[in-house]
Amino acid sequence: MVPLPLALPFAELEVGQQFYWQLGRLQLHGQVFLSSWVVIGALLALVVIGTRRMERDPRGVQNLLEFLWTYIRDLAREQIGEKAYRDWLPFIGTLFLFIFVCNWGGALIPWKIIELPSGELGAPTADINTTVAMALLVSLSYFYAGLSRKGLRYFEYYVEPTPIMLPFKIIEDFTKPLSLSFRLFGNILADELVVGVLAFLVPVIVPLPAMFLGLFTSAIQALIFATLAANYIGEAVHEEHH
Repeated sequence: MVPLPLALPFAELEVGQQFYWQLGRLQLHGQVFLSSWVVIGALLALVVIGTRRMERDPRGVQNLLEFLWTYIRDLAREQIGEKAYRDWLPFIGTLFLFIFVCNWGGALIPWKIIELPSGELGAPTADINTTVAMALLVSLSYFYAGLSRKGLRYFEYYVEPTPIMLPFKIIEDFTKPLSLSFRLFGNILADELVVGVLAFLVPVIVPLPAMFLGLFTSAIQALIFATLAANYIGEAVHEEHH
C-alpha cells in the first residue's frame, strides 16, 4: 500500500462511542438521558413562560405556543378524524415538539463544551435507542387506539378485504416502527456527520449552508414522524362503512 502524502486525523471523527451509566447489570446510555433532559427542560420552560400570563391578544411566547397548538391540532384532525383526534392531540403534539427541539438542539446547542468521560452529547434523535423507543410507543398507541375504539373487531383489519392479506398486514406492523425509527435516526445522524466532516475539513464558511439545510430537514423529519404517527392511529380508529 502507498502511504498517503498527508495524514489526516480522521480518527477524531468517531461514531458510536457512548457514555454509560451502570445500574446493576443494566447499562444505560447516559448521554442520551442527559441531552433528553435538557430538551424536556427547555420545553417545560417554554410552556411555563408562555402560559404564565395569558392574554386575550397573544404576544411573544404565548403567540408561538398558540400557533403550534393550532398547527398540531389541524394535523391531528386531518390524519385521525374529527371524532377521535382530541384524545390523541397531546400525544402527537408531544412527539412533534420533542423531536423538533431534539433535532434543532443537536444543530444549535454547543454540546461539545460539556465534556464526558467518553462519548459526547448531541441530539437524542441521532441515537437509534431514542428513535426506536418512540417508534415502539407509536406502535403501542395505534394498537391501543384500535382496540379501545373497536374492541376485538379491530383484528378484522388483518383479513380485509381478503384473508390472504393476513401475513402481509402482520409484516406491515413490524415494518412501521422500523421505517419510523431508521428514517429519523438516519437523517439526523447523516446531517450531523456531514456538518462535522465539513467543519473539520473547511471550518470557516462551507459548513454554514449544510447547517441551514440540516435545520430545514430536521424540521421536516419531526413533521413526517408526527404525521405518520397520527396517520397510523387514524387508520386504527377508522370505521369502515359497508
